[in-house]
Amino acid sequence: MRRAAALAVAVGGDPWSAGPHVYPGSRGHLVAMDALVRPVVDPGFAAAALAFLCGGVALGTASGLVPGLHANNFALLLAGVAPSISADPLLVGVAMLGAGVVHSFLDIVPALALGVPDAATAVAALPGHRLVVAGRGREAVRLSAVGSGLAVALAVPLAVPITWVMVRGYPVVRAHLPLLLGGVVAFLVLTESSKRAALGGLVAFLASAALGLATLDADPSAPLDAGGVLAPLFAGLFGAPVLVEAMRGGGVPPQADARIAMSRRGLAASAGGGSLAGAVVGYVPGVSAAIAAVAALPAVPRDESDRGFVVATSGANTANTIFALFALVALGTPRTGVTVAIDRAEVPFALPILLVAAATASACGFALVLLVGDAYLRVVGNADYTRLSVGVLALLSGISFAFAGAFGVGVFVLAGALGLVPPRVGARRVHLMGVLIGPLIVG
Repeated sequence: MRRAAALAVAVGGDPWSAGPHVYPGSRGHLVAMDALVRPVVDPGFAAAALAFLCGGVALGTASGLVPGLHANNFALLLAGVAPSISADPLLVGVAMLGAGVVHSFLDIVPALALGVPDAATAVAALPGHRLVVAGRGREAVRLSAVGSGLAVALAVPLAVPITWVMVRGYPVVRAHLPLLLGGVVAFLVLTESSKRAALGGLVAFLASAALGLATLDADPSAPLDAGGVLAPLFAGLFGAPVLVEAMRGGGVPPQADARIAMSRRGLAASAGGGSLAGAVVGYVPGVSAAIAAVAALPAVPRDESDRGFVVATSGANTANTIFALFALVALGTPRTGVTVAIDRAEVPFALPILLVAAATASACGFALVLLVGDAYLRVVGNADYTRLSVGVLALLSGISFAFAGAFGVGVFVLAGALGLVPPRVGARRVHLMGVLIGPLIVG
């Protein structure tokens, strides 16, 4: 049961063929457009929606700026307490979606500030870190904000045609899902920078797939009713290793001006490639925004690869957050932790209201990146990385216990150790998405 919920592979209906005057409604029912628009102009509902959205923005800000923490944790927590909240479930969904969107804007900031290498080893660092070492961290923050902002802007014209195509093609995708995911794995391995990295990536994929097969069906007793192993798994695989590696970081050097030095053509190509990749993978089970970012790399100009990588990655991340909502509404299957939480809380699929919430949260996320990004680089980048990392690791251990008890803490430690492997062999950590892809291939 838990693996089915985590992997979200059920096939939904085709509400997009119902005509221009209806939208997908709660649990697959269709509702008239005016029934969804009417609450928006209701002052009481609008005020409540704004309050819940502000709460979601606050949660997304916290998760985005705390390394290793994710909006999924807060969203699943909200799903667990939703039955006890005396409010329209749609409002809870607005808060969840707002948290996810804002997180997708802000999570670049701690990624840039932590684990910055010494200048001598910058050549082996991630593109964002190379920009920080070169004194262009403030520019990287703005490149990320532009990439995420353009992803939201592109989502409006792309949403309906991409959803229309994906809904009609999904039965074929579902029927050949193991073959498709096998192709994704092969693509990730074959695009590594060396044979050693490719072999290491394949080993990391197989190990994470085994970890997923062993843990996703577990039903451990935990303090939170919204418990599950997804939180400790992802905190361990993708959060803890960054914190451990940050202890060896060299700190953030002085940063130059915030002027974006990337050409408009390169910026548009990188943002467009990332957004399109993030939109498409939003409908494919087990394929994450990180994989979408890798798929978007051919669109990045070679002479602006570091800057283009930041833009494409941010665009893919935010586009995936937006289009996962369309996948949930159109197919009835959640693709991200936030949409899993929305589904668990039985939030009505009032798409116009949810899209307004997502757009508003996007504007907040864009502004927050610009407001706090520079200060975060200055303050956190010059902090004691060891104390900071140990403190956040303790927080993630507590979250793992809250969601999955002592079993979750063990999973967190094991996943954290596995997450340290790919960079040691020069491979991308995205191979660890085998934790979901592997069980999907096996079925």
